[in-house]
Amino acid sequence: MDEKPQIAERSPAVMELEAGTYWWCTCGKSANQPFCDGAHKGSSFSPMKVELESARKVALCRCKYSANKPFCDGAHNKLPED
Repeated sequence: MDEKPQIAERSPAVMELEAGTYWWCTCGKSANQPFCDGAHKGSSFSPMKVELESARKVALCRCKYSANKPFCDGAHNKLPED
């Protein structure tokens, strides 16, 4: 069974993050977008580990269809409307 991620938002989460380790939501069901809150439990999804060497501004994908996961590549602009 090939599960598809749920589209959480059709825009990236643009934010300043400190250096460190983050867990990016891959399923789209987390209430803490763009980060994992464990909502994937029982599915084939698991969070993606993101390590930042230094503090920086990022645009994290929330549509879950970026080809450059976990970063936004504009894929949300090409998704069909529901």
